Amino acid sequence: MTLKRKAQAIRQILEELYPETPVPLLHEDPYTLLIAVLLSAQCTDKRVNEVTPFLFERAKTPATMMLLSVEEIQQIIRPCGLSGTKSKAIHTLSGILLEKYAGAVPQDMALLEELPGVGHKTASVVMSQAFGVPAFPVDTHIHRLAARWGLSSGKNVVQTERDLKALYAAKYWNSLHLQIIFYGREYCPARSHSVEKCLICKEYGIEKT
Repeated sequence: MTLKRKAQAIRQILEELYPETPVPLLHEDPYTLLIAVLLSAQCTDKRVNEVTPFLFERAKTPATMMLLSVEEIQQIIRPCGLSGTKSKAIHTLSGILLEKYAGAVPQDMALLEELPGVGHKTASVVMSQAFGVPAFPVDTHIHRLAARWGLSSGKNVVQTERDLKALYAAKYWNSLHLQIIFYGREYCPARSHSVEKCLICKEYGIEKT
């Protein structure tokens, strides 16, 4: 089986299991999604979803966020970890959005990546899930699964993203990003992984133990 055919077979499994791909982070608009994704760095989606209702009750626009001090933001988001760095980034980027973009989140990958605390992966999530622009956000989980399934031999997330984009048509990128994450959590965890219980690894993975 060629790599392309294998990739499509895996996509079919994911599509059958997860025909709907709701964004797992609670949000209302591009700005609240941006903040939620920023908070998710080195933190679980579950923890972020426990914290953001309290934050967004106080501030869910750049203008209202700027009314809070960095210390107030930090106190609210402390359970997410890295609260000092994240609170400064949230406060600063909110000011930039007001100054440069009239309070709107720019629909441009390069402009998003210029914002404090916003890396390529965060920008990709916002572009794909807030604006519907094809992007393939690759985090450490997708990087791990792509290697386990033999879809990429990339040494880092940048190479893995490039490999996955080459294997799949752009129209699938936005849903595949989430489908792979959902599948990994349910069937293909990093630890206590059972090949027999994981259909993709059993049929197409490179790991047999």
